Amino acid sequence: MSQPRRTSRRRVWTALTLPALLCLLAACSGGPASDRGADAAAPGASPTPSGPPGTLFDGFQYSGPDDPSLTANGWEVRNGAGSPGIKDTWSGAGVGFPADTTAQGGRVLQLQASTDGTKQGTRQVEVQSTGTDLFTGTYAARVYFSAKPTSGRNGDHVVQTFFPISSSESSANYSELDHEYLPNGGWGSVGSQLDNVSWYQADPPDRVSHTLKRHLDGWHIMMITAVNGKVTYSLDGKELFTSSGKYVPREKMDIHFSNWFIDLPFTGGPRTWDMKVNWFYYKAGEAVSQSEVQKTVDGFYSSGTNYINTVPKS
Repeated sequence: MSQPRRTSRRRVWTALTLPALLCLLAACSGGPASDRGADAAAPGASPTPSGPPGTLFDGFQYSGPDDPSLTANGWEVRNGAGSPGIKDTWSGAGVGFPADTTAQGGRVLQLQASTDGTKQGTRQVEVQSTGTDLFTGTYAARVYFSAKPTSGRNGDHVVQTFFPISSSESSANYSELDHEYLPNGGWGSVGSQLDNVSWYQADPPDRVSHTLKRHLDGWHIMMITAVNGKVTYSLDGKELFTSSGKYVPREKMDIHFSNWFIDLPFTGGPRTWDMKVNWFYYKAGEAVSQSEVQKTVDGFYSSGTNYINTVPKS
């Protein structure tokens, strides 16, 4: 089961004016990464800012963590302080957008966490949205989980996770919905597992959860639907867990992808853990099936749309 969440560390995202945003999109537009030269500007942009109302999609076609389109499209790379895991070890150095032949569109968001068993040698990684208005509806992502390290000795208590969460853990309407993969267990558990956790408050922790004991090495489509007073978690189209009552979203949230360590159980030299995200999709206020999500995502890729956000601002 998950530990209480993190200390607040978000910075305010200043929204671009509409003319500036349109200018940026016009300058950055183009087809899929494979169709553009290596020197093409801002691969994260969509050809046009149009699409179904209440939709957010990102295929993570960026040149790197310093790509201005990443910030313009509402993403923030975490650095420095805070929890969970090994406190104050968050680093943007583990974030990249490499080519990947196993990914739709040929590119991924890579979150590479590493440690040598000491705090000084530990690097945790997180990318989050900022200033988004994500509430009820469907959250989906195609995620690559690693059941063993890319390099080094196995055995770390690592957490690879995809979740929407309130901007402040002290909020009176705190909301958080977790998909957390623990390839080596943690918090007293042993073995590979996927935890799904719906939170009512962070401190003291008040949540309900479900654990699936299973190895999940490789690509998976993770989904969370939150509609009509019920939250449903699914993995590759199979429902895993539902929560209701007070364990549903009560306010708008940001989306996070992170790769971090619960503790440091041994030294044993350096090791690296990779988590990858192919795409993220959100549909406001509606429960969408996995087949419909994939159909919509396929349409974005076939039209050369790498990013789109038609979610109304509050």
